[in-house]
Amino acid sequence: MLAAALLAASSIAIAGDKDRSIERPPNPPPMRMLHMQTAFNPALPGSGEAVRLFAKSVKQMSDGSLAIKIIEPGRVAPSADMLDAVVSGDLEAAFTWSGYDVPKAPVFGVFATVPFGPGPEDMSSWLLEGDGGRILRDAYSKLGVAGVPCGIQGGKGGGWFRSDLNTVEDFKGQRLRFGRLAAEVVSRLGATVVPLPPGDFFYKLQQGQVDGGEMSTPSIDAALGFDKLGLPYYMPGWQQPSAVLAFIMRMDKWEALPAPLRVQIETACRANIAWMLSRSPHLQGLALEKLKAAGVTIKPWPAPIMAAFRHEADIVLKEQADHDADFAAALANQRAFISQSVDWRTLSRLP
Repeated sequence: MLAAALLAASSIAIAGDKDRSIERPPNPPPMRMLHMQTAFNPALPGSGEAVRLFAKSVKQMSDGSLAIKIIEPGRVAPSADMLDAVVSGDLEAAFTWSGYDVPKAPVFGVFATVPFGPGPEDMSSWLLEGDGGRILRDAYSKLGVAGVPCGIQGGKGGGWFRSDLNTVEDFKGQRLRFGRLAAEVVSRLGATVVPLPPGDFFYKLQQGQVDGGEMSTPSIDAALGFDKLGLPYYMPGWQQPSAVLAFIMRMDKWEALPAPLRVQIETACRANIAWMLSRSPHLQGLALEKLKAAGVTIKPWPAPIMAAFRHEADIVLKEQADHDADFAAALANQRAFISQSVDWRTLSRLP
């Protein structure tokens, strides 16, 4: 009887232990740490904030099973060389601006710096509803890289200049900093293009070693202290109405990630695009208020100059399209998609 009772008691105890083990939460999945260099200082507004938000979103959506360690710009590779570093394996991943990759394939310029191209809303629509996302992915895939559209930067300012620009003739002899296609446009107006990395532009402009040029969005320009130069700030940024940011990772490493983690990265990127679209108008508005309060004169481009920009930009874009079939196809696709909504944009806007 005693033995039977002890056996019964031990059976109950064992059963109880099993019940308690079932109730314990499972061990959390092991964390995968992904090292990602960014082209944007995380302390800067807009694109810098987007880097932090993306990393936070991925960790939250994966319930901690994937975390992203942000590597500061230039720590492993210069921002312009991050694609090479990803391909070589020196970088696991990168958060970049598609314009840096134009030397590898001109088609990336369609996502980066199309003068008089689509604004942020149209660019995001082409990326997510049209063929833009597929074209970007295909372009990176040809280089052995997975590329995910991961942000939309709004329009740049038109630039900072040491003298007033009232006529097209005023560009002759000016030493200006502009990127790629825009540089070709201003050079056709008689300016001398001075290639400068972003970090050098402020000081060269302050010292009079260049006469002007573009930097970034108003919020970033204000954060970098350009208001202290006492120079006029021209609007709008015809040279880059919008630009695509991308998350890139070598294809074999990307495909080695579990499918749910890949989906979570892609979802975080789509959320980043939506956040940047909603954040930018207010952010740039606040920046303009700050610049005006600091005494900056914000000047609209005179109509004849804007007409000259547009005329020369059409020529430059046609020459680039004639030179590269992928660029031509992507630009034509982008323009065709956006033209489908021209009537709606016109009719839906209140007078």
